[in-house]
Amino acid sequence: MQQSNTYVIVYSAVLTIILGLLLSGSAQILGPRQQKAIALDKKKQILGAVISAEEIGAMTPDQVNEFYENNISSIVVDINGKEITDGGVTAEKVEIAKDYKKPADQRSYPVFIYHAEGNPSEVKSYILPLYGAGLWDAIWGYIALETDMNTVAGITLAHAGETPGLGARITEGEVQARYVGKKIFDESGELVAVEMMKGEGKDYSTDDHKVDGMSGATITGNGVNNMLKAYLSHYEAYIKGKSQTAVAGL
Repeated sequence: MQQSNTYVIVYSAVLTIILGLLLSGSAQILGPRQQKAIALDKKKQILGAVISAEEIGAMTPDQVNEFYENNISSIVVDINGKEITDGGVTAEKVEIAKDYKKPADQRSYPVFIYHAEGNPSEVKSYILPLYGAGLWDAIWGYIALETDMNTVAGITLAHAGETPGLGARITEGEVQARYVGKKIFDESGELVAVEMMKGEGKDYSTDDHKVDGMSGATITGNGVNNMLKAYLSHYEAYIKGKSQTAVAGL
């Protein structure tokens, strides 16, 4: 039976309203859960720079949150290395992907400080976020520096759409472990970061600034290199300030 145009319009409008209400209701219900899941994943990525994926995987969400609260403190600095204390900004709330679209001197730079278990006054390492572009989409991660602000204590890397078995290998523990112990400054004090080389299978154990690459993933490797150099340069003023403090024994 053919319906009138008025019926079709009214039916469509009512259906649209009902679907809109259902979607809005779902967002209201699921929104807080999604935010908790996002916050938990961020904490896992931060902790991944200083403890193993196996340790994190063995924790319940409550244990992850508790470990984070007991072992991580945080501040936010600007590109000049000065702490930002006004505006209510916190490290955990800074959205690196959104800030990435701003000029470097207008961004907020979180610093996550990893403390010794049971001793909040003892710093073990400083964890800095990273963000950049891979072959197909965004890549990001966190790098931990030892208290000399030069030696890499650990790194965690992630991606939005790199090729499985090739560029996507940046998430593998074996690849990330190659960075541990490397140096970000050369002997003259220049920031050189750490470079992932083209190809795979070479030994760079005696080179403080190079790591083995990933076969067939040169562009992703270059993206990691660019990301590391760029974000470490954005933090350079803070890093050098902390390094001078450490040398002075303050």
